[in-house]
Amino acid sequence: MNDKQTRECNYKVDAPYPPVRVAGINPVYACEMLSNMAEVVSEMSDVTRYFYIAVVTGPQYSWISKCFHHISIVEMHHLNIFAELALLLGADPRLWSCQECTPWWSPSFIGYPRELRALIAESIKAEEAAISKYSRQANTICDMNIVAILHRIIRDEERHLQIFHEIYQQI
Repeated sequence: MNDKQTRECNYKVDAPYPPVRVAGINPVYACEMLSNMAEVVSEMSDVTRYFYIAVVTGPQYSWISKCFHHISIVEMHHLNIFAELALLLGADPRLWSCQECTPWWSPSFIGYPRELRALIAESIKAEEAAISKYSRQANTICDMNIVAILHRIIRDEERHLQIFHEIYQQI
């Protein structure tokens, strides 16, 4: 990342998202979308993680803070997309999942390290986990509307992963 790219943080892929629609109500797919919203590996976890990082890095690393702020907004957009999909698939799009052990999203799902390299390393792991999860879903879900959306969101997550690796190299 050169200095201009660092300061601008190209935080999103320049491509439209497919329309949010589904082939029909499907409780299994609805549970998958709820998991994308509110489990440990989820958009809510990423929104919260990146919000936190934007705040704690701000005083010393304003360019990192701004980058994470913008990425958190992209993740919030993903959260909204998954909530709309869950609703269309027949679920109540609360911040909960179909898992019985931890049905409600919790801020304890994320770490709160204060050391900069640990913050970025945690973000790298989170993006890798999201890419893996969404790729698995795209390979098993048969509704092509949802698959197209997952593939588009994966592109954003891959971009974020690239940014985090570049930041990690610079610090």
